[in-house]
Amino acid sequence: MSDTLASVAVVGSANLDLVVEVSRPPLVGETLLGRAVGRFSGGKGLNQAVASARSGARTRFCAVVGQDDAADVLERTLTEAGVVAGLRRSSFNPTGVAHVLAFDDGDNSIIVASGANAELTPHDALAGITGAAVVLAQLEVPVESVAAALRAGQVAGALTVLNAAPAHEATIGMLGDVDVLVVNETECEELGGIDRLHASGARTVVRTMGAGGVVLHRRGADPLHIDAFRIDPVDTTGAGDAFCGAFAAALAQGEPIEDALVRACAAGAVVAQHRGATTKALTAGAIMALVALR
Repeated sequence: MSDTLASVAVVGSANLDLVVEVSRPPLVGETLLGRAVGRFSGGKGLNQAVASARSGARTRFCAVVGQDDAADVLERTLTEAGVVAGLRRSSFNPTGVAHVLAFDDGDNSIIVASGANAELTPHDALAGITGAAVVLAQLEVPVESVAAALRAGQVAGALTVLNAAPAHEATIGMLGDVDVLVVNETECEELGGIDRLHASGARTVVRTMGAGGVVLHRRGADPLHIDAFRIDPVDTTGAGDAFCGAFAAALAQGEPIEDALVRACAAGAVVAQHRGATTKALTAGAIMALVALR
């Protein structure tokens, strides 16, 4: 495989995260004083691409950003992580922005302004997945582009992974082209639950439950529960994305799905113990060191 190709191809969103620490969410009409933590590279797609690369897989990322300094920040993050960045610069919209409220208990609330992410086309997606062994996508970009990437991945013989976040009814129509669906508890419920997902064509569903671990649901088999790693969370922003990126990397490296899920849980735990969704503390070595303690 040439350097222009990738083991994992991620199609998704790229945002600049503006993080503020605050004790609680503001009420309607209320102004709260918080502490500005800083600007971080983010977006589910970018976070997952960085996690995949930091987990040891050759990774390519397909996204659309603006012609602004925010895009420069994101491109530097991708380069530093070793991601091959296929970023198209929009002439019409700014780079996406996420406003993150980080609470004292480590949880967060996020508001996203999509910006240039809304311009990602099926053509962009198809070009971005060429030669990949694993195609990973989320739903912060146009669903028709995600569907095109998953369909093309299936045709090319790639393993396709869809993180249905945020939950979108269009997920149901894509399931025939999805090898592994990853959803959290809320997303799973919004999509009708495990039974509906299986009945609609989902072969394998990974349901993440934060500190409760993950459950692997395969048609015709008993659910398999995998415990989360016990940690003291600092910032859970991006922990789920780290899970997905590390999961895709492990699958691309030939790991059985059960072992890949353990590595993914470890990656999420590493990220949750640090500020920012793309922390440099996430490395293949850090993941394996945590797995060795299980």
